[in-house]
Amino acid sequence: MRGFIHLPIRAMALLMLAFALLMPAAAQKKSSRKPAVKTTTKAPTELEKLRDEYIKATKDYKASLEKLVPLYEKNLQAAETRLANSKELFAQGLISKNELEKAEQKVVSARADIQDARKQMDGADTQIAQVLVEIETEKQMGKLKRVPKGGMIMTTAFIRFNGAGPWSIAQANTIDAFFRQRFGRPLPIAVLGQGAIHNRWRLDHRNAMDLSLNPDGAEGKAVTDFLRSQGIPFSAFRQAIPGTATGPHIHVGLPSHRY
Repeated sequence: MRGFIHLPIRAMALLMLAFALLMPAAAQKKSSRKPAVKTTTKAPTELEKLRDEYIKATKDYKASLEKLVPLYEKNLQAAETRLANSKELFAQGLISKNELEKAEQKVVSARADIQDARKQMDGADTQIAQVLVEIETEKQMGKLKRVPKGGMIMTTAFIRFNGAGPWSIAQANTIDAFFRQRFGRPLPIAVLGQGAIHNRWRLDHRNAMDLSLNPDGAEGKAVTDFLRSQGIPFSAFRQAIPGTATGPHIHVGLPSHRY
């Protein structure tokens, strides 16, 4: 018949056998795909868990204080109104001096509540920032070469001075005296010795103190210069914690090691 090629039976059988052998290989090649690469996430360390828990708890505490401030402000307004009325009544001789003083004291107390709440809010931010900055910066310091006695390292994030002189937390009074004489106010000590947050994060801060000073500011520079002149070791942190708080500060004493 026209349109067909007549092959011997043996040739036809060989052709069919070759076709049968090639089909599985082609199918396998077509269906072969690279196995999906499994991405593994590193489990958080105990320290990271504690850090996250502390930040959340402190933010919750700060949020509760933020809700209290408007109430304290209303109390202050009410106290000031009562005081104004009491002054008029006292001028008319209708109330005693003692009653007027009580009204004045309520105003003072209401103002103190507001100031204390705002101070605690600021303190919450500061404590988080200080410890986080110390931990992150200590990691960076660990990658650097050992600082010799009397040596200093300066980076964009921190300054580390390994003072050659003796250091004890009792010397805090000496630093405070210098600061009072120079700037006319007490040394802004945020944490003196071991704080609650250091206990929780197992950081040995017993022979150290943290100062709420920016090392790049006039007061911070004066203090770091004084510490260097006395051979007192310190770590000055310029870095802030994005999304949490600003926390430049000066850690006086040797670095806090984990125990």
